[in-house]
Amino acid sequence: MTIFDFLDKYGIAYHHENLIKQAFTHSSYVNEHRGSLHDNERLEFMGDAVLQIYSAKRLFDLKPPIKEGEMTTRRANLVCEKMLAKIVREFKLNDYLLLGVGEEKTGGRNRDSIIADMFEAFIGAIYVDTDIDNVFKLLDIVMKHHIYDFQEIDYKTKLQEYVQADSRRAITYEVVESHGPSNNPEFTVLVKIDGLAYGEGKGSSKKEAQKNAAKNALEKMAL
Repeated sequence: MTIFDFLDKYGIAYHHENLIKQAFTHSSYVNEHRGSLHDNERLEFMGDAVLQIYSAKRLFDLKPPIKEGEMTTRRANLVCEKMLAKIVREFKLNDYLLLGVGEEKTGGRNRDSIIADMFEAFIGAIYVDTDIDNVFKLLDIVMKHHIYDFQEIDYKTKLQEYVQADSRRAITYEVVESHGPSNNPEFTVLVKIDGLAYGEGKGSSKKEAQKNAAKNALEKMAL
């Protein structure tokens, strides 16, 4: 299977095969095969910019809307080296990477930095070769599901599901302490199951303290 089989499988358009091949050509391979070959570093630069636009747009479109600070955090997580390398491995895109002998022997085909750069170059090549809509189609296939990896976890619901999996035990939340000025309070909450304390949480609101107490209880119960 080639990278073009992959693109055909998912209905992703392309016109210039050499440009796509360049995206998968590491500098170590070019150094060992002198001639008309070019490495993927310029395409990597372009792909990085396209990924920023894609992730910003998809995060902006989330419902319910999330705040700017959380958008920034999620975007950083979505386009970081570790995540891009994870996506490459999920779809086995590193199978198409052209590496020099030395890089191959030292594990370059599975090195986060190399395959994340390769992914950025791949996205850059598709953009240069076609258009932004085609790139978004590709990224929705390989990346969109990871946008939801960073959704806030509803620990209270998870605790309820965990406790009631095989019983109807009662869960209650009790504020045991509150202090601080009205504009900056701190609450301490205990979560109890059938009257016994299982977790404690603090927060600037009762809701946040309850969430942290549920998280604390889940962590203890999962041990």
